[in-house]
Amino acid sequence: MLFLSEDEVQELLPMEKALECVTASFMAQHSGRAVNRSRERIILPEVSLHYMAAGLADSNLVGMKIYTISRAAWRFLVLLYHGSSGELLAILEADHLGRIRTGAASGVATRQMAHPDASRVGVIGTGRQARTQLQAVAQVRKIDAARAFGRDRLRQETFTREMTAELGFPVEPADSAEAAVRFGQIVITATTSSEPVLKGAWLSPGTHVNAIGANMVTRRELDDEALDRSAVIAVDTLEQAREEAGDLIQGFAALRRGWDDVLEIHEIVGGSRPGRTSDQEITLFKSSGIALWDVAAAGYVYQQALESGMGRRATFWGE
Repeated sequence: MLFLSEDEVQELLPMEKALECVTASFMAQHSGRAVNRSRERIILPEVSLHYMAAGLADSNLVGMKIYTISRAAWRFLVLLYHGSSGELLAILEADHLGRIRTGAASGVATRQMAHPDASRVGVIGTGRQARTQLQAVAQVRKIDAARAFGRDRLRQETFTREMTAELGFPVEPADSAEAAVRFGQIVITATTSSEPVLKGAWLSPGTHVNAIGANMVTRRELDDEALDRSAVIAVDTLEQAREEAGDLIQGFAALRRGWDDVLEIHEIVGGSRPGRTSDQEITLFKSSGIALWDVAAAGYVYQQALESGMGRRATFWGE
């Protein structure tokens, strides 16, 4: 068994490869060659445990992401197993892996759903998830400029300065969430808010939205009008979205709208459904994050580690 640290995972998984891994996982999902199990949660007074699992038949891999959240820290691991023997191949620290695969999924959605000429990005949220979101979008579109809003002005200033240096186009601070949204032809929400931070009235025709921050029933980033104006809504899986996509659960209840028109993103990537049908449509990818992306990315990292000699070996009784 190979143990891979956060630093090693980060070195072995650049964004362009994460995009390839997540795209491949969507194609496997679309062809019926993948199995995904939704997140489960155990909530105790001072800690919560979260776990989700998936398998990729063609890659001969099965695995689980498991993590804890407490006041002290968030701790993420991916356990990767051989799909035939059941051998434990690797344990990966997975904080970076989780953020980059989430960004990559939004990158794939942007490639498929955003207007082909979209070149401006508005970002609400300036934490670590927002960084990988913007990195991924910049990989799939030629971005001219971005504006980002965050409640913590020091973190906002750091985010805009560092992302400008990294990505090579101006990333400027926005004075408000509204200013960021009105600027963007592609809009990213990456917050922990329990109340909407994006109003549908701010969205211009043709905008694409990646909403990634709310993955519990009690949280939402988008108001009812944002949902009502979205001509195409895609999720990672309907099963998981029905359980934890607070934006959609709360919004659909208020709008008295059902789930019949909501797509799974693999349908768009696989070509069976369009990501948009006109330049004027507002499109939405509501991401909760699924285990399939973790297993696909972990499989790539594991192979790269074998080739490069990275990681620490360990054995278990009976092996």
